[in-house]
Amino acid sequence: MYQASRRSISAAVRAPALIRGSAVPVTSSPYCAFEKIIDNNDGGNTAPPSFSSPRFLSTLTLGSAGSIKPGILTSALPFGSRFMILPGSVRGEATVAEVETTEGPVEKYEYQAEVSRLLDLIVHSLYSHKEVFLRELISNASDALDKLRFLSVTEPSLLGNGGELEIRVKADKENGTITLLDSGIGMTKEELVDCLGTIAQSGTAKFMKALKDSKEAGSDNLIGQFGVGFYSAFLVSDKIVVSTKSPKSDKQYVWEGQADTSSYVIREETIPDKLIPRGTSITLHLKTEDKLEYADSEKLMSLVKNYSQFVSFPIYIWKEKTQAIEVEVDDEAKEGEAIAPEGQKKKKTKTITEKYSDWELANETEPIWMRNTKSVSTEEYNEFYKKTFNEYMDPLACTHFNTEGEVEFRGILYIPAIAPMGREDIANPKTKNIRLYVKRVFISDDFDGELFPRYLGFVKGVVDSNDLPLNVSREILQESRIVRVMRKRLLKKTFEMISGIALSEDKEDYKKFWDNFGKNLKIGVIEDNSNHKKLAPLLRFFSSYSEDELISLDQYVDSMKEGQKDIYYIASDSITSARDAPFLEKLLEKEYEVLYLVDPIDEVTIQNLKSYKDKSFVDITKEDLDLGDRDEAKEKQVKKEFLSFCDWMKDHLGDKVAKVDISNRLSSSPCVLVSGRFGWSANMERLMKAQTMGDTSSMEFMRSRRILEINPEHAIIKNLNAACKDAPKSQDALKAIDLLYDTALISSGFTPENPAELGGKIYSMMDIALAGKWAGSTTEGFNDNASESSSAVGVEETEVIESVQKQETPSEVNEASEAEIIESAEVQAESTSSKK
Repeated sequence: MYQASRRSISAAVRAPALIRGSAVPVTSSPYCAFEKIIDNNDGGNTAPPSFSSPRFLSTLTLGSAGSIKPGILTSALPFGSRFMILPGSVRGEATVAEVETTEGPVEKYEYQAEVSRLLDLIVHSLYSHKEVFLRELISNASDALDKLRFLSVTEPSLLGNGGELEIRVKADKENGTITLLDSGIGMTKEELVDCLGTIAQSGTAKFMKALKDSKEAGSDNLIGQFGVGFYSAFLVSDKIVVSTKSPKSDKQYVWEGQADTSSYVIREETIPDKLIPRGTSITLHLKTEDKLEYADSEKLMSLVKNYSQFVSFPIYIWKEKTQAIEVEVDDEAKEGEAIAPEGQKKKKTKTITEKYSDWELANETEPIWMRNTKSVSTEEYNEFYKKTFNEYMDPLACTHFNTEGEVEFRGILYIPAIAPMGREDIANPKTKNIRLYVKRVFISDDFDGELFPRYLGFVKGVVDSNDLPLNVSREILQESRIVRVMRKRLLKKTFEMISGIALSEDKEDYKKFWDNFGKNLKIGVIEDNSNHKKLAPLLRFFSSYSEDELISLDQYVDSMKEGQKDIYYIASDSITSARDAPFLEKLLEKEYEVLYLVDPIDEVTIQNLKSYKDKSFVDITKEDLDLGDRDEAKEKQVKKEFLSFCDWMKDHLGDKVAKVDISNRLSSSPCVLVSGRFGWSANMERLMKAQTMGDTSSMEFMRSRRILEINPEHAIIKNLNAACKDAPKSQDALKAIDLLYDTALISSGFTPENPAELGGKIYSMMDIALAGKWAGSTTEGFNDNASESSSAVGVEETEVIESVQKQETPSEVNEASEAEIIESAEVQAESTSSKK
């Protein structure tokens, strides 16, 4: 095989024959058929190097051919093979050959690309559903009608006697074909070669560019700008026949192409029955596997109603219908009766069903979003909502809008009355609630957050844009400034609609909304930081002043007490546990309102919100709580007095607590266990433990450093402080510290690590406290049983009681009369002395 050198390649590119792109007739030479090229690539007869025949270039020498345009290598083999340059293809011109047939002269054209591979790419990559082929063809037909209507303003003669501007679709089950006919502008022979012979060539795009260049208006209603829309027909067909007649030409031409070939033919239509006055007829010869599904008028009707229902031109479907007709029947004489004369016979009729076919209008519905808002009633909005989204209840709210400016689009958005079953809108980011139309042609309802974020997936509606950028399949939105602007405006309209419900006089409406979609807004706070200011006023919570009715953050801020700087909250599993938590004692005394976060997602939501109207959110279960009334001198004195006591408790508890400190949030409880500032709260720790797929390895790392805060005014703390000074190694006092810690662990919302051990401690203390308490009012036998039960406490508990009795002094007894441990010892001592 002849291999060209670098110098010969440069000479070939500069050669006049190639630069002119002259056409070469298709011959039987093995070098002019692509199949032969593959067969002869390994050797065989070779042609001498000349510019009138194909040239084979080694892939190793292509690097120096910098002047070769991308389109020069029109037929490419895999890397390591050789490439062929077809003469006349440097500038991408078609090669032509005339072939004589029985129907007249036919011209054969070669595609200007490797069409077999490109069509395969279109079929398997560009489109996600086969059924979109009809949408694409109808969109192209609508373009042709629009173009004719526009041009006829200045050239009325173009309309001629071609009839009304319309689209007709007919299926033929017997032959397995679908024919689509439009009365649009049609195409000349040159336009056929230009538009259908070049992949991705768009006549609409050229037309719009010409309008833009001439600064003329009226192109906004053109649908398609990509030339691959026509080739989507190969999704369901293996052969396409296009017959077209342009008012600018006296002849009608037929284009024929197949999916598995690299060429197409164009011929003049000579059969009188197939001549049309104006427009284009496209006949699809369906594939065997698609004949049964798509060669059906009902299927075509459903596709038109789904994708092209709102096209501005009428679309007719050829359908088989039935009608009831009455026919006459002879009244036969019964047996034994005389036959009546011919003129005296009684005529009877019966009803039969007759089948017939006729055209039926498929798109009689006018787009409701294109109408003026003042002309649409509430009933019409509700009816459109129910019909479009298969709902049975009226929507909770609706907004109809038309945005203008740099991006223009219309739309209607709805908020459903109830949430979907299973709450799939929260878990699944892809919802089918927003139907996107481009120039009233349905594009898709399957998006992944391009138009709406996940947390607003419950919003339903339609959006229609005239200039939305789409890819070649019109189904996947491209990342662009226009899409971002659309998303921003749709979010704004949605928030306005939700705010309108919140501010309405009927408070029940927003209560219904919150019950159904409140979690969505909380997720929005977590995921969408840019819209916190719009989301925060819509949140609702229970509080210490409103346990039965949800309040907004605005209501909380408006009712804040003088001197209150922060918004306080506590996260718990229920209103009851939040209300009874020891953390609220001092705040309730100061009449500070506390938000109850009882929904598992509430705490994460507030942590992401951080502040509202310059008021910070403060978790009252965390350390360093500042209530704005600190007396530093008094705090310093109290800390000095209880310094050794705090160290004593910390040494005994060890790693269970980070430190023991004086509390400023307690008034009636002896102590409370608070979380570290940056660790998990008790509620968050409980939730993370309950996660099925939780990471246990990070549990210990994120576990909050717990701090035991004591109330120095409580009797138990005072007695233990005395024990710290007089008997720091007393087993009774140390056991009291353990029980105090375990009790604070539970009351603060934490889960004890060993519930059984805690239960044993409580039972022991109950036995000590109750032993002999009712001995005087019961029988001796009962006292004996009680004594036996008391002795069952064990030697250890008896020693604890005796040691406590020995340690007490008269002054200490008066001082610690309210402490539970001391009181229990006194009760048993009195019971023992009475028995003696």
